Amino acid sequence: MAQYYFAILSVSCCCDESKQWPVAGCPINLRAEPFPLLHHSQSYYLFYRLHLLVFSAIFILNDKISRIMPYKTRTLEIFFLQASQQFPVMLLTGARQTGKTTFLRHLAGENRSYVTLDDPMLRALAREEPALFLQRFTSPVLIDEIQYASQLLPCIKMAVDNEPQAGKFWITGSQQFHLMKGVTESLAGRVGVVNLLGFSQRELLDTPSAEPFLPVPEVMKQRAESRQLLLPELYRKIWLGSFPALHQENPADHDLFYSSYVQTYLQRDVRDLANVGDESAFMGFLRSCAARTGQMLNILDLCRQSDINHATGKRWLSILENSGIVYLLEPWHTNINKRVVKTPKLYFLDTGLAAWLTEWTSPETLEAGAMSGAILESWVVSEIIKSWWHNGKRAPIYYYRDKDAKEVDLLIHQNGTLYPIEIKKSANPGKDAIRHFQVLQTLKQPIGQGCIISLAPMYLPITSTIDNVPVGML
Repeated sequence: MAQYYFAILSVSCCCDESKQWPVAGCPINLRAEPFPLLHHSQSYYLFYRLHLLVFSAIFILNDKISRIMPYKTRTLEIFFLQASQQFPVMLLTGARQTGKTTFLRHLAGENRSYVTLDDPMLRALAREEPALFLQRFTSPVLIDEIQYASQLLPCIKMAVDNEPQAGKFWITGSQQFHLMKGVTESLAGRVGVVNLLGFSQRELLDTPSAEPFLPVPEVMKQRAESRQLLLPELYRKIWLGSFPALHQENPADHDLFYSSYVQTYLQRDVRDLANVGDESAFMGFLRSCAARTGQMLNILDLCRQSDINHATGKRWLSILENSGIVYLLEPWHTNINKRVVKTPKLYFLDTGLAAWLTEWTSPETLEAGAMSGAILESWVVSEIIKSWWHNGKRAPIYYYRDKDAKEVDLLIHQNGTLYPIEIKKSANPGKDAIRHFQVLQTLKQPIGQGCIISLAPMYLPITSTIDNVPVGML
């Protein structure tokens, strides 16, 4: 008696393309026909070919849906396209769900093939037969989630060395923990690396083009049209976070999104890539880090509270940093000044994730709670980092604190000059807020224009060298 496989031959969507957004639960048409079971080698080959057919059909469907979904312009677009004309390989990194694939598929248009290593069959092919994989998916190509098959990197190197051409390979990675070592070893001098975070405030307001944030008049003029951001709206932005899925016309459910996000992160990045065995302990560590966003890092205290040893805590913190969850802000110090602390500050790059992990259930409770000031500071720091990273530049930011507890929230170091910044949850901060700026004179470093980023309604000078910058101008 003959045995049969059923193969899907076509996939189509029934949704009305005239609608701005696909309707949840939209029906999908599948057409299938039976194929007889063949000899083992033949059936494996047939299965592989059919898998590629189904995979291609699904991504045709995804492409159709992505055309219906409105796209928000990202600040990084101009820099990425310019860099792609200089490097044969472009690597886009960033945390999961920050919009990397949507961003690159939008830029690629119809002229670049697409493949994701999330697919287990294709991931296996890339690992076991990387040369064959690149024959199947020829350049120009966008390869998603390259961290799952670092075996491709030497073959990509050979491909660009044999036929040098700018922009041949666009690759993405959500987890740099192991990826960057392979990239450094195989693609040094051939790859441009850029980072994409969640939406910036300016991107959400559809005004993405701006220079990196610097509190000088020429940069502030570009942001002069920004509207005032009132306290309730500000904390709603902070609580909601910056992941694109939460800012669509039909946004994802807030609690469901973050619970699914953390579960996926734990399963796919932490367990599979970082070899963390105790997921519950790691989750406790993650929550403890979220509760300390905006604070100086105390790794020993984190380890004690999470009931793990110091070595494990350092490794887990490195995982969080390399997967784009947290940012360690280094202190400004020189060998001359021995009184400056040398401990970094810990910031969550997405305040919505930090708020969810620490169980603030609404913007109102977050604004009134104990984390109100620290999470505002985290949001401001994240927005400033985005303004640099999304322009393709390293964020030259630090903080200052000495052994007398005199602290300046942020220092931007540009062209040999330090630009001091304070962050205040106040609509009318006075000169007392900048009293520690004077300690910077001891650093023997040129000091540029400073500012207080606050809830003030207008951009106004406080002194001749320090301005009050409304948080809406970020």
